[in-house]
Amino acid sequence: MLRAAYMAQELLTTFSGDVKGVMLVPSETNGCYIISIDDTIIFDRKKEGRFPEIKELKQLVRDLINPGKELGHSDKRK
Repeated sequence: MLRAAYMAQELLTTFSGDVKGVMLVPSETNGCYIISIDDTIIFDRKKEGRFPEIKELKQLVRDLINPGKELGHSDKRK
C-alpha cells in the first residue's frame, strides 16, 4: 500500500489541475496492482510482470487525460 500511496501523491501533485482525486482500493488478491482511469486500465502489474516506474506512470496518465501537458524531467526522450 505504501507504493500505491506514493504514486497517488505524485499523480495528485503532477496533475493538480487535471485530476480531482485518486482512489486506492485494497485487493483481496495478493499482488494485484491495477491502475485505471475511469474504466480504462492503463497498467496491470500481473500483465506487465512488474510495477510501473513513476516516470512511466505519469506519461501513461498524461497521454490519456492531457496529451499536451509537459512533464519536464519525466517526459519521454525523443
